[in-house]
Amino acid sequence: MTTRRDLAGLLGAGAVAATALTLASKEASAQAATTNTFERILSSKKLRMGAVAAGQPWTFKDRATGKWGGQFIDIGTALAADMDVQLEIVETTWGNAVLDIQADKIDIMFGMNLTPKRALVVDYTSTVYDSALVVIARPGFEPKMWADLNDPKIKISVDVGSAHDHVAARLCPKAQIVRFKSLEEATLALRSGRVDAQSIFWMGGVRAVKRDPGLGKVIVPQPMFGSTSNAIVRRETDKTWRDFASAWITYSRGLGLIREAVVNSLAQVDLTLDDIPPGVTF
Repeated sequence: MTTRRDLAGLLGAGAVAATALTLASKEASAQAATTNTFERILSSKKLRMGAVAAGQPWTFKDRATGKWGGQFIDIGTALAADMDVQLEIVETTWGNAVLDIQADKIDIMFGMNLTPKRALVVDYTSTVYDSALVVIARPGFEPKMWADLNDPKIKISVDVGSAHDHVAARLCPKAQIVRFKSLEEATLALRSGRVDAQSIFWMGGVRAVKRDPGLGKVIVPQPMFGSTSNAIVRRETDKTWRDFASAWITYSRGLGLIREAVVNSLAQVDLTLDDIPPGVTF
């Protein structure tokens, strides 16, 4: 027969056990909270990088082999090698990359042009390279100034949530900005005559027209809008990961690694330095 004293003892033991479990849980949570991204990458020996499957020359996935390629794959591979960790590619989109960073699905995403809205919620690394926004204008349409595009009658296609989207909306507030889920859909809209131009950064624009001259002509509207291509990382109190990635990027630019990766990626899509529009540098 269990006495009140025995019951109290059992309840006391249970309370102690529950308290111990609660303290252990809180301690584990505290440890998890204090482990920053940089420490997790080094301890897990795994660097998770976001990539877009149809983002050539930046990133692409071969449908037949499943192998990834592109300039940012080369850059990410070099970064992982210098950290002595394994690179893990996580498929995403340009529009979803910020959300995937925030949700802790990826540790870094290259190819993210700096915009104020993104900078409110994620941290940017130092500049990977400079870029310039251009438009692919339909045949017969040759705007020379951004003002020529800022017209209610003009339709401009963009991939939603991208820098192409943000910049076009800011520079051409009067134009009709037609948003699509992907870069390919935005290009298809131009090819089918549903829009007058596509807002895109020069690498993608030059490649698209060289592959399909019927799209129109790559034009660098004046004044030329210059942006930077950066990487984004999760915003956290400890900035070690952001600072290390920035230092590594600066180091790699100085060594010519970044330029080599870009030039190699252009060659993979049959582009040369001569195909770069006048005035555009990287």
